[in-house]
Amino acid sequence: MRLSVVDVGSKTVRLVVADAEGGVPLPVHTAKWRLRLSDHVEPGGVIPEESVRELVHAVRGATRTAQRWGAVAPLAFATTVIRNAPNRQEILRTVRAETGVPLRTLPGEVEAELTFLGARRWMGWRSGPLALMDIGGGSLEVAFGRGRLPDFVASLPLGASRLTHEFFQGEDPPTAESVKALRRKVRHQLRDVAARIRWEGPRTAVATSRTFQQVARLCGAAPGRRGPFVDRELHRKELRRSLDRLAALPAAERARLPGISAPRAAQSLAGAVVGHTTMKLTGLKSVAICPWAIREGILLRQIEDGASWWAEMTERGDDLSPPPTDAGSVSLRLATPAG
Repeated sequence: MRLSVVDVGSKTVRLVVADAEGGVPLPVHTAKWRLRLSDHVEPGGVIPEESVRELVHAVRGATRTAQRWGAVAPLAFATTVIRNAPNRQEILRTVRAETGVPLRTLPGEVEAELTFLGARRWMGWRSGPLALMDIGGGSLEVAFGRGRLPDFVASLPLGASRLTHEFFQGEDPPTAESVKALRRKVRHQLRDVAARIRWEGPRTAVATSRTFQQVARLCGAAPGRRGPFVDRELHRKELRRSLDRLAALPAAERARLPGISAPRAAQSLAGAVVGHTTMKLTGLKSVAICPWAIREGILLRQIEDGASWWAEMTERGDDLSPPPTDAGSVSLRLATPAG
């Protein structure tokens, strides 16, 4: 069976087409469409009509591409930028009416759970008790577990794009005071979650997301062209030095650094601050960079649990409820692993 997943993020729409033979999602084609919603929308702000049209175009293109590659209808989801938009319902209805694709928004805790599953399957059982960190554009997901799915998940409003808007707007490069203020907020928001991770004492810690991949490359990890099977680690000490380097440069010059892409250069400093502070508060001196994340987690759930889990999520009708009233709130959940 050939499956596909469409991921609508703050910067891009990404498509993964994968074969499900042997219980492992083996990618046969990937594609992306630049969207850059976070460049045009304030955190928690209304997504303008023009951006919605671009989103429809991208989802339609991803769906047609998946069909050309012989995949079944894609599992499509959107992350924080749409989840927290006041016009979320209208966006989802428009996408479905124009493309036939039932685009879903997932709660942050569910994103953390699915990302954990992807990391667990990639790292294997020998990794033991596992801690996970994922920095997105709008939120930071943290999870811990000993089994297939996590025992504990948290979603915090500490995304790289959100914090760049909040603390560095109009500053390029930002002042030292702004960087300190950002770090204080991250420490405050992370305090309880970090204490839980320290108490659990994970044997292995992993980081996913483009933000972690790019700062790891900046800190000396192997480039992406060497493939996913090369071991990559991010060391806290090296990240601290790179953080100072990023803070001293405007975005245009950061984009010339190894691993830092031009579309993410402006938010790279906020992402590095979140990553370093998270590692410091949780007591982690290094993390492994895991190439599997939420997209692979969704494919794995589809392979391992069948189509019913996604259908049940869709039938709940969560997307017809109002968006979060406080987009800056922290969402925590004790998960009950299934399997």
